[in-house]
Amino acid sequence: MRSYLLPDSEPTSMARNRSPMFENRQAAGQRLGEALCERDIEVDVVLAIPRGGLPVGRPVADALDAPLDIAAAKKIGAPNNPEYAIGAAAADGSVWLNTDLIERREIPRDYVASTRAEMAEAARQKAQRYRESGSPPSLGGKRVCLVDDGVATGATARACIEQIRQADPERFVLAVPVGSPSAISDLEAMVDEVVCLGVPSGFRAVGQYYEQFEQVSDEAAMSYLTDE
Repeated sequence: MRSYLLPDSEPTSMARNRSPMFENRQAAGQRLGEALCERDIEVDVVLAIPRGGLPVGRPVADALDAPLDIAAAKKIGAPNNPEYAIGAAAADGSVWLNTDLIERREIPRDYVASTRAEMAEAARQKAQRYRESGSPPSLGGKRVCLVDDGVATGATARACIEQIRQADPERFVLAVPVGSPSAISDLEAMVDEVVCLGVPSGFRAVGQYYEQFEQVSDEAAMSYLTDE
């Protein structure tokens, strides 16, 4: 359960006037794939979290010569502030909840339950749409690599990890270009290994480490699932 920092990354800080770590998601994916190969990590399947994880996941899957699929989850937002994550629900109903935050803010249980069900259904529909009604890959006894474009709170990653763990993979690696120190530290306890190219102490948002970090449409994200 280790984090791997690329030697030329800046794990402690990144001054505002310096160039971002990555040109775009594809470039980050290429560097991430190289780092995984340098560690002689072999996997049977790469799972990317839509939408931003797919442009990263495609070059990772190509580098590891593995098929690319998805792990879908939707963030559970706080009441009146949907962008503030109090948890996340995966396509199979697996959930991660920030129980300390929920209790501290006295968020009603019925709100959490109803929003959890709503987000799980939204994640299920997204997974079905991306796979075009195809079946999810079998993960039991397989070597799995989960990829995203970065982790801030790590809410969606945690829900996806819970879903994948229930499938009982042989080995489970999380690979991301950049992440917050707290999220990476927490996620290390949930998988066999974390490969992260940079864990800046001044982390604020994933997008600050990319020159280009535009939103990825569903159509564009789905295009990365083909290896043509």
